[in-house]
Amino acid sequence: MELTEKLKIKDAGKVAGILSYFTIIGWLIAYFGFHQNKKTAIGSYQLRQTLLLHIVYMVVLFGVPFLFGSIWTADGIFSLSYVTRLLVFAFFVLWIIGLIGAINSAKKPIPFLGERAQILFSTI
Repeated sequence: MELTEKLKIKDAGKVAGILSYFTIIGWLIAYFGFHQNKKTAIGSYQLRQTLLLHIVYMVVLFGVPFLFGSIWTADGIFSLSYVTRLLVFAFFVLWIIGLIGAINSAKKPIPFLGERAQILFSTI
C-alpha cells in the first residue's frame, strides 16, 4: 500500500469521526460514506462514542418531558423546562469535548458515556 493511500485512509477515519458529531444524519453519512469501506481505529472509536451520545440525547430530550411532563409540578427554577435546558447544555459540553477529541484524532472518551459506548458498540 502506498503512503498516499495510507494517508487517505487515515484522513477518512478522521473525517468520519468529525462528521459523526453533527446530528444523526452526519453519523449515518460518516458511517456509510467514510467508515464502512475504510475502517480505521480512530473512526470506529469516534463513531461508537457519538452513536451513544446521540441516542442518550434523544432519550433525554424527548423522554424526560414525556415521562415527567404530567407529574412535574415545580415552578420557577425547578420547572421542567429549566431542567431540560440544563440537560441540553450538559450534552452540548459533552459534544464539544468529543468534537475536540475527534479533531485532534485522540482516543479520549466522552465523560460518563465514552467507556460505555466502546463496550456497547464494539462491533462498529
